[in-house]
Amino acid sequence: MARVRDDYRSLTGAQKAAVLMLTLGEENAAKLFAQMHEDEIKEVSAAMATLGPVAASVVERLCQEFASQISAAGNLVGTFESTERLLLKTLPRDRVTQIMEEIRGPAGRTMWDKLGNVNEVVLANYLKNEYPQTVALVLSRIKPDHAARVLQLLPEAFAMEVIMRMLRMEAVQKEILEGVERTLRQEFMSNLARTQRRDAHEVMADIFNNLDRSAEARFLAALEERNRDAAERIKSLMFTFDDLTRINSQGIQLLMRSVEKEKLALALKGASDTIKELFFSNLSERAGKMLREDIEALGPVRLKDVEEAQASIVATAKDLAASGQIVLSDGREEELVY
Repeated sequence: MARVRDDYRSLTGAQKAAVLMLTLGEENAAKLFAQMHEDEIKEVSAAMATLGPVAASVVERLCQEFASQISAAGNLVGTFESTERLLLKTLPRDRVTQIMEEIRGPAGRTMWDKLGNVNEVVLANYLKNEYPQTVALVLSRIKPDHAARVLQLLPEAFAMEVIMRMLRMEAVQKEILEGVERTLRQEFMSNLARTQRRDAHEVMADIFNNLDRSAEARFLAALEERNRDAAERIKSLMFTFDDLTRINSQGIQLLMRSVEKEKLALALKGASDTIKELFFSNLSERAGKMLREDIEALGPVRLKDVEEAQASIVATAKDLAASGQIVLSDGREEELVY
C-alpha cells in the first residue's frame, strides 16, 4: 500500500499543483489544463498519476479557502485513471494516449532506452537524414548490438562517415546531449507514436492465439475459404504451444524455470510427442522421471484446462522473448560458417 503523503514540505511544485487540480474536481481542473502549455500538462500529469494518497491536512494547507470541504472529503488519491479522465476533458484522445504512455513508462526509462526498442529499419530511415555527428552520438548511446544493426542499414558512405565521427568523439557537453534528446523526443518519438500502427494480420494472430483450439480451427477454416492469403499470413504470425520447438535448449531450460511445475505437467498432458521430448531432453534423468510421474498422476483432465496451461506457458515464452532472455527463431535455416 502506498504511503500517505503527510509532509507538506516534501511536495514539489508539480505535486502541489497536482493536489490542487484533484481538489478542484474534473470539470474545473479541465479548464485549467486548457490554459496550460503542453510541457506544463506533462509535468503536472506525471505528478498527478504518481501522487498516491495525500493526507487531508496537506490538502488543507494548500487550499485553505476550501478547508471545510476538503476536511469532509478526507484523503485524495491520485491515479493514472483519474489523470486520464481529466486530460480527456480538454485534449484529443490520441494526445492523451501519448501523454499517458509516456508517464506510465517504466521508472528511470530514458530516451536512449526507448530508442533501443525502436525497430532498426525505422531508426535507420530516420537517422540517414541527420548530420553524421548526430547519428554518431545516437549510436554511441544505444546498445552495441542495436547500433550495429542500424549502422549496416545506413548508406555505406554515410555509415563510414558516422564511424569516423564515432572514433573521434570526445566527451559531449550536457547541453548538446539534452538538445539531441529533446529533438529525438519531439521530432521522432512523437511522430512514431502517432504513425505506428500494428498490422491487422498481427492483431488477428494475437487474437487467434488466445482462442481455444476448436474455435481457432473453425475460424481459420472459414477464413481460408474467403481469403486464403490472409489466413496463411495469420497462421505464419501465430505462436502456439507447438512452436516452442523454435526455442533452443538454453531457452527451454529458462522457460521451465519460469513456469509452475504443476502447470507444465498439465500442459504436457495433452502435448505432442515432439513437444514432450523437447522438454524431457532438457531435464536431468531424475527431473524427467519426476515430471512423467506428475503427468501420470493427473489422470483424466479437461481439454480446456490443458489449453489454458499451454496458453499460459506460451505467454511466458513471449514475455521472455520480448525481454531478450530467450530467442524465438523464425524457422529459417541459419547461415553457417565452416
